[in-house]
Amino acid sequence: MAGRLLGLDVGRRRVGAALSDPSGLLASPLAVLEVRSSTGLLDQIVRWIEQHGVARIVVGLPLLLDGNEGEESAYVRALVERLRERVDVPVELWDERLSTVAAERALLESGMRRAKRRQRRDAVAAALLLQSYLDAQRR
Repeated sequence: MAGRLLGLDVGRRRVGAALSDPSGLLASPLAVLEVRSSTGLLDQIVRWIEQHGVARIVVGLPLLLDGNEGEESAYVRALVERLRERVDVPVELWDERLSTVAAERALLESGMRRAKRRQRRDAVAAALLLQSYLDAQRR
């Protein structure tokens, strides 16, 4: 897998973003965006593709614990369809169950204060889901 990957942890209020290294081995948090409009969000994703030479986008699909899709999954799928219309790179969905919980736990264990955790949590969740994807591709 050549080129950087962009991982997105999509929520209705915030979107966490992560970026892989050029070799596609390691994912790192990139940013957290406050969602004001889906058009503004899509514009920012296009800018990241251009700025970082993104070759593929991995979007977390928020499944329920039993593996079924719920209301949030439908929201993410609709956003992904709009994204696919705007970009020329592949966009894949990836199971992101519990990534936000794992991110919160990791930040808590690092001793980070609550306000700072809230600012970073979604980007860390995006990095965790992207790393999970990268690891699965190497297997």
